[in-house]
Amino acid sequence: MSTEDNKRLVRRLYAEGFKFSAMDEFFSSDLVYHDPPPIPGLKPGLEAIKQTFRTFASAAPEGNPIIHDLIAEGDLVVVRMTAAGLHTGELFGIPPTGKRLEMTGIVIYRFQDGKIVERWAQHDFLGLMHQLGVLSASGHGPSSDSDQLKPSAAAQRSV
Repeated sequence: MSTEDNKRLVRRLYAEGFKFSAMDEFFSSDLVYHDPPPIPGLKPGLEAIKQTFRTFASAAPEGNPIIHDLIAEGDLVVVRMTAAGLHTGELFGIPPTGKRLEMTGIVIYRFQDGKIVERWAQHDFLGLMHQLGVLSASGHGPSSDSDQLKPSAAAQRSV
């Protein structure tokens, strides 16, 4: 597949990713998930990705990821994104707050035979914990700050 084909697949993943029946189409069953899953106790690989997506989808069912940048070379695609949604379901044991949550991230996907076979990701979980009220602006203890973090102008740019 071409780099443009791989980019199209990533766009579809972010558009359809919360439709879990489609995930097997995007990821290889032998997926190598290079980062520890954000949920303790998950096994690595495709099932960890599915469970991670399910966890966030149940916490913010109307949420949607926004792709800001999509860069491809060879068999790699890099995406800079923001996932955003209204916190209406439990997340990491935290009851719904009704707040709009946003989490930025950069993810690298490696493709082989039209499927994602490797994934590396860095997401702003510290910022997410602050928005959930788990951390204060200083990074210690619960937050009493009700202000929501606002994405920068660069983060708002979409592909």
